Amino acid sequence: MSLTIRAFCVGRVYGLPKPSFTYLRGYGETQDLPLIMYVIEGGDSPIVVDTGADLARAWDDHKINMEQTTEERPEEVLRAAGIDVRDVAVVVNTHLHWDHSSNNHLFPRARVLVQQSELDYARNPLQWHCKHFEISADIEPSWKRAEDRIDTVNGDTVIAPGVTLVTLPGHTPGSQGVLVEAESTRYLIAGDCIYLYDNWNGDAEADHIPVGLFTDLVAYDESLRKIEKLDCEVIPSHDFRVVERAIFE
Repeated sequence: MSLTIRAFCVGRVYGLPKPSFTYLRGYGETQDLPLIMYVIEGGDSPIVVDTGADLARAWDDHKINMEQTTEERPEEVLRAAGIDVRDVAVVVNTHLHWDHSSNNHLFPRARVLVQQSELDYARNPLQWHCKHFEISADIEPSWKRAEDRIDTVNGDTVIAPGVTLVTLPGHTPGSQGVLVEAESTRYLIAGDCIYLYDNWNGDAEADHIPVGLFTDLVAYDESLRKIEKLDCEVIPSHDFRVVERAIFE
């Protein structure tokens, strides 16, 4: 069995403040980012990791400047890649922020894998995090569109030969990555524990740089140290260089 990861752009975000990406760094600068959906192929059926945002809510509900071409809609991206959404048996959400879980409902036969601690927090987050989980009197959280198909896990969990969910709390309480044993390399789809390669590579002051949004910085540091021990190549969640490479095998 030879597993491959493909990274697809399912939209773009413009003009976010740089410290949102690199903790306490880049004041006065802005950063654009891609929304990325991953597909792990080579097993019994495709595994989708993160399903992107609902662009219809981007400005009115989140005041974020996003765009998505028709060809970048998740179902169209997969159709062009020869993947039928009905053939996807598993969707993994690295966490339940709206830009990673809004399109779970597009996969009618898939179970959605989320850490139990993430689901618990998404239902009742602290007030400062409500918007990211879309906890509001005005809208229903996007991830609830497929809530009846959520299967929760607790801790590191093998979900298919060569594919393991790895807990990485810090960005959110139940953040997780997906460790993939590809033919040539072990890869970690890191979720929002690592937005950019810059987060993982660090700078002159720190070996790694947290993202600017988190629920527990101490747990975040422990997650980064955990990744160091995995002997893997890290794939960030919002780096244009990931989209340019496109295939990890």
